[in-house]
Amino acid sequence: MSLADDDTTVRAAGCVLWRSAPSTAPPGLELCLVHRPKYDDWSHPKGKLKPGEHPLAGALREVAEETGYAAEPGTELLTVRYLANGRPKEVRYWAAAAGAGAFAPSDEVDRILWLAPDAARTRLTEPRDRDLVDALLATRPDGNGH
Repeated sequence: MSLADDDTTVRAAGCVLWRSAPSTAPPGLELCLVHRPKYDDWSHPKGKLKPGEHPLAGALREVAEETGYAAEPGTELLTVRYLANGRPKEVRYWAAAAGAGAFAPSDEVDRILWLAPDAARTRLTEPRDRDLVDALLATRPDGNGH
C-alpha cells in the first residue's frame, strides 16, 4: 500500500509563492518562505486540508493565512510524501504568483522572507523542500520567471 492509499494519511497542500524581484538586474524571481516558530523552521507556505476541501483551494487558503498575500495559481508542481509524527503525510504543491497583500505575524508564522531561488534553497530547513524550488524554476521559460 502506498502512503497515498492509506486513509490515515494527513493531506495537506501549499504553494511555492513567487514574485518578480523588485530591483534586480537582470530581472529575477523571489520566493516567499515562512518561518514557523513552533518548529523553528523555514518552509514553503502549506497546511492541512479541511474535510472535503479541494487541494488547490486549501493551498491558496494556506498561502493567504500564512503570508497575507493572495496567490494566482499556476502549474501543479510536486506531491511530497513523508512521515510526520509517525503518520504518513502527503502535500500537493502548486506554483503561485503573489498578488496583493501584506504580511502580519501570527503564532503560526512569525516571519516571511522573499529570497532569490539560490538563497531560498539554502534557507529551507528540509532538503525535500529544495526540490520544489527546482520544480518551480523548471516551469519558467528561462528559469528566472520570464
